[in-house]
Amino acid sequence: MNDHRPPRKHVLILSFSPIAGDARVLKQVDLLRREYDVTTCGIGEFDREGLEHIRIPDGLAARELDGRRITLRQYRAAYRRIPAVEWTRRALAGRTFDVVLANDVESVPVALELRPADGVHADLHEYVSRLHEENPAWNRRIRPFWEWVCRRYVARASSWTTVSDGLAREYEREFGFRPEVVTNAAPYAALSPQPVASPVRLVHSGVCLRNRNLIALIDAVDRSSAALTLDLYLTPNDPAHLAELRARAADVEGVEVRDPVPYADLVATLNAYDVGVFAGPPVNFNAEWALPNKLFDFIQARLGIIVGPSVEMAAYVDRYGLGRVTSDFDADALAATFDTVTAADVAAWKGKSDAAAEPLSAERQSAPWATAIRRLTGASA
Repeated sequence: MNDHRPPRKHVLILSFSPIAGDARVLKQVDLLRREYDVTTCGIGEFDREGLEHIRIPDGLAARELDGRRITLRQYRAAYRRIPAVEWTRRALAGRTFDVVLANDVESVPVALELRPADGVHADLHEYVSRLHEENPAWNRRIRPFWEWVCRRYVARASSWTTVSDGLAREYEREFGFRPEVVTNAAPYAALSPQPVASPVRLVHSGVCLRNRNLIALIDAVDRSSAALTLDLYLTPNDPAHLAELRARAADVEGVEVRDPVPYADLVATLNAYDVGVFAGPPVNFNAEWALPNKLFDFIQARLGIIVGPSVEMAAYVDRYGLGRVTSDFDADALAATFDTVTAADVAAWKGKSDAAAEPLSAERQSAPWATAIRRLTGASA
């Protein structure tokens, strides 16, 4: 019998990140390879059976700008001189694809230059033009460059997604296109809520950066009258700050700073705890509208959740009954919330996380990517 099915479309997933460690890009790969021939292009080694990977050499920065050209507002030349851009344009020259899924603003011009037959989909992991808006010098010199990239290139993509409603609204307001939302949801984990411990076990996982307000978590446990422990699983992004956190934790009974665990093991590790905590203050636009991986990791781990009054995270916690939102981001507000939490509260929150785990899983939340690529290729959405 002859097979009259049309050949599979060829999709390039382009990202100036180490794909093997980029949870969001990995979800794109695993989703799209079911329907398309997928080529990946990104930093570092990446091995998936049946996939071609074009490896961008380690150490090639994706946002390293030529200061002189930026000062002169020679933006096109400045963009082309970005090390990762320069290398990737040469490596992909002459290649043909049906669709390019371009991750983050800086990859979109390269994707458009390839002129894929069915178009470019831009997945915008953050709001790059306001990334460091709290820094006046960055705001004055660098922000106009990224605004230029968004207006000149990103707005010309065929479709868009981003990580939260707040970012989607701002992209529409400032640049005239409205992305759909694909949250940073974690893959569904077949776990059950564990019994609430005594003392209640708090946990935080993520990057070690000063603007994440991690010291407030430790201070809050110290000030709280409740029976609590706190473990922090932190990647060593800022070694000096990590040392400070370890020193502070050593002075507070029940608090420990632990080494990070591989992402594949993270949710199972978190499942042994009771409540995930995070209170990152709105130091800039991206922080104000953050909807980070850790919220969804906590849900898949079947934990209760306590967060600061961040708009997007608070909305999820309230809508699904996952935990409690503090009145402020400081240690006193966190401690006041800790003081009111009962074991019965935590057990109820864990049950709500269990109920939300499937609808808020990556398998459900990633659907707009599949829909967008089908629309571009002319397949039924």
